[in-house]
Amino acid sequence: MGSVHDLLQERGKQAVLSLGLDRRIIETASTYLSDEESSIAFAFSGWAQVAMPHRRLADAESWSLTTDRVSLLIQPGIKLSDTGEHVSVGVPYGSRARMIMLYLQTEAIRTQSREVELGRSLRMWLTKMGISVGGKSVREVREQAERLSHCHISLHIHALGQKLLSRQNIVDESMFLDMTDTGQDQLFLEKAVLSASFFEQLKRHPVPIEDAAIRAISNNSMALDVYLWLAYRLHVLQGRCPISWAALKAQFGKGFVRTGHFRAAFQDSLQVALAVYPNAKVESGPEGLVLHPSPAPIARKLVAGAKV
Repeated sequence: MGSVHDLLQERGKQAVLSLGLDRRIIETASTYLSDEESSIAFAFSGWAQVAMPHRRLADAESWSLTTDRVSLLIQPGIKLSDTGEHVSVGVPYGSRARMIMLYLQTEAIRTQSREVELGRSLRMWLTKMGISVGGKSVREVREQAERLSHCHISLHIHALGQKLLSRQNIVDESMFLDMTDTGQDQLFLEKAVLSASFFEQLKRHPVPIEDAAIRAISNNSMALDVYLWLAYRLHVLQGRCPISWAALKAQFGKGFVRTGHFRAAFQDSLQVALAVYPNAKVESGPEGLVLHPSPAPIARKLVAGAKV
């Protein structure tokens, strides 16, 4: 039996659904394959090696992550409450924070400016990504925008022996939404300004990824992380590259106590990520994963002139 992508192209969605395969993977792959837009998104390569938390932490709690390659520390910011007290905002988490970050990074690369237009543009982009900016969604997006606006990030790349980011803000100006959704487009400020250091690192180390892929998995934070990681790693490999479960857990599974629970969750997210990355060559086994050289999601020759 061929891959789910081959089957979908040969037989069609309804026929493949009758085969008893994982319906969610079929739906994700079908959504990706049927997406006719060819736009490109960008992310800083540092985010392909570490990640924000998937679930909410206590508002005063920091998030740290250390692997063989990198160390990450995200510290929650502080704001004044209505009563004048200093309160912790909390670190960003989940798929909404990742989608906002993708928008900020994509627009900064597209315009080659650290000033990113918000308001109507961000609302339109989130809608294009399948996130309805209204009701519960607008509250979620506002919360993550506020957390991203206040948090401080330190990122140390061990292989280079240097800190790419040291207690840096992602943005120099906040991205606050108007909590009263009047049906208008003015949910955000007119612009956000990426910090100079973050913008410089983004320009030096961007990872191009497909908008269509992001659209199809926009509600799955771990799948977004895995997809970005594969997009970053696979196309530069010179040969097979084994990755142990311990190493995978260090990067993707800090919130899991038991390795078995992490493996199950990761395998699930991996299959979702592979559903939107047909050319990825990845084997899974009892010892971990084996990565094989694979084409990048976006061909290099297409990046420079692509629509973003």
